[in-house]
Formats: sequence, C-alpha cells, structure tokens
Amino acid sequence: MLAFKSEEQSQLQLVEREEINDEEDLFEAIDKLISHGINAGDVKKLQDAGIYTCNGLMMQTKKSLTGIKGLSEAKVDKICEAAEKIVNYGYITGSDALLRRKSVVRITTGSQALDELLGGGIETLAITEAFGEFRSGKTQLAHTLCVSTQLPTNMRGGNGKVAYIDTEGTFRPDRIVPIAERFGMDPGAVLDNIIYARAYTYEHQYNLLLGLAAKMAEEPFRLLIVDSVIALFRVDFTGRGELAERQQKLAQMLSRLTKIAEEFNVAVYMTNQVIADPGGGVFISDPKKPAGGHVLAHAATVRLMFRKGKGEQRVCKVFDAPNLPEAEAISFSQKSIFTLQLSLTMKNVFQITAGGIADAKD
Repeated sequence: MLAFKSEEQSQLQLVEREEINDEEDLFEAIDKLISHGINAGDVKKLQDAGIYTCNGLMMQTKKSLTGIKGLSEAKVDKICEAAEKIVNYGYITGSDALLRRKSVVRITTGSQALDELLGGGIETLAITEAFGEFRSGKTQLAHTLCVSTQLPTNMRGGNGKVAYIDTEGTFRPDRIVPIAERFGMDPGAVLDNIIYARAYTYEHQYNLLLGLAAKMAEEPFRLLIVDSVIALFRVDFTGRGELAERQQKLAQMLSRLTKIAEEFNVAVYMTNQVIADPGGGVFISDPKKPAGGHVLAHAATVRLMFRKGKGEQRVCKVFDAPNLPEAEAISFSQKSIFTLQLSLTMKNVFQITAGGIADAKD
C-alpha cells in the first residue's frame, strides 16, 4: 500500500525541465537547427506545424514537410540534412539499444500485484491499451495513473505531468481528490499538473495530439491518456463504405501516439471498446473482440483485456505483450479484491477503493 506522511509531501514535487536535462537530454530542440545553417523563419514554420524537436522532425516524411506552407523541397532537404547531424537515426548495436532501454520509466498502478502483472508498471516509450466493456475498470485505472505518475521516481512514479484527452466525458476531477489523498499528495497540486481536453470529433482529437508537442517540449510530461481512442471514430464513420477511410485515419492517429511516446519518453495509456464478433460461434462464451481491428492491434505495445465475470467479478488479463507472460487477475465480490494468478502459481491481491487501485487488506 502506497501511503505517505504529510511531511513527505514536500518531496512530491515535479523537477524542473533543466534538472532532467542534467541527467540526459530527452530530445533535441528544433532551435538547434539554427546553429547548423537553417533560417530562424523556417524553424518557426516547423514549430507552427507542431514540430518542436529534431527527433520529431526525423519522424516526418518529406512529403508532409513539403506540405508546410513556405517550405520547398530544397529547404526540406537542407533541414533534414542538418537534423541528421544532430540526431542519429541510423543503425546502432544491440548494446546501445539496451542502454536506451534504461531510460524507460515504469509508473506504478498503485498496487504491487498489478505492477508485477505489468512487469513493474505502465511503461514509457510504449502504448498500453486497455479494452473491455463499459464498467470494467478501464477509466478507474486511468484516474489512478493520473496521480501515481506525479510521484517521484524513487517512489515508483514518473515525476511528471499528465495529459488527458477525454472522448466520452468520463473524466471526473473530484475522483482525483481521494486518490491523491491516499498517496499523501496535495489534491490541488495534483489537479494543476493534469491538463485536460474534451474531444468531440476524430479531427478534434487528432488536433489535440498535434498541440501536445509544444507543451511537452517545455514541461516534464510522463503520461498521455486517451479515453477512449476509438469512440469518435465509431461515431464519425458509418457503414462498410467508410471503413477503409476510418482505418486509415485511425492509423494516422495511432502513429502520432507512437511518435509522442518515443519523442518525449512518455507512457501512453489508451482505452478501447469492444465489438460483438459475429464469427465467434456458439462455443465461445464471450464472443467479443476489441474495436479497431488489426490497425489498432499492431499499434499497441501492451494490450490488457478487462471483462466482467460472474456477478460483480472483474477479470484483467495480459492479452498481448512483447515481454510479459500471459496472466490474469480475477476479482471476488465477497471481499472486493482481485487475486493475481500467474503461471508460476504466485498469488497477490489488489482492490478498487475510493483511493483508486491499491493492494488489498486482509
């Protein structure tokens, strides 16, 4: 159980961006192009287009860059050549890749049992998807992560701010208060470190993602929540006739999420809905599958499946992950707890309380 005394609250302050840079530069600012012969006006055009780092610049295609007003093909070639001198996007050794992995921050879910299920918590540089029916616990975990992300790294937090994009109107700031109090943090300070936006169309949702680059380049963010990623696409696109266009636009948005995760070393937690599977057959007890198809499945790094069990039971399962064993957690309504069942027969418990997700008490 993570509980901290009031005298420790002074330690729960976010470090400044300058302090983070002293440890290791998370990214190279786009302003560095000026010292490599790029006109300041052209750099400003890149910033107006939502590109604030050389890392982010290298993630853009030349076609998209030439689409920026005022940038010709010759200018784009010169800009990319300068960026390549600042950022190495070529081959590296496996040892170098392992060193880069050390920059990954694992953010606690508030429960040791769930953290063990996830290999330490929600990872930065990755997209964690939680899919399931309504009232299965996806948004509950999102609210808990809003608080735990702001804990210092020595307390298994991310020591960073949170960006929350809400497409279904389910974010409740008053829900953050008891969770913050449980972690021994000042609720007002915690809420101030969360930036929130309500999206109403898929285009609005994408534009909100584009606008995040400016904020993340200036302040220490560690978590981006999109709840849910698919809802607006299911509303704005209808019928099979628009399915191809929907999947293309969804792929573009997911690509943007991946780039944000890798460009700014943040964790992306997105919730997803489920759809009925007509081909599930009569032999499958719960013929539901995550929405978004293969496009969304390939974009997510870790996929967590939330579902309702018997009565008030809830089940959380690692559905897909590159480095995690298959495991699931089953809740028991009699004690309001979850039992984590791993292939190694290890059992731990956690529960959903007014203070968010936490380890269960006997």
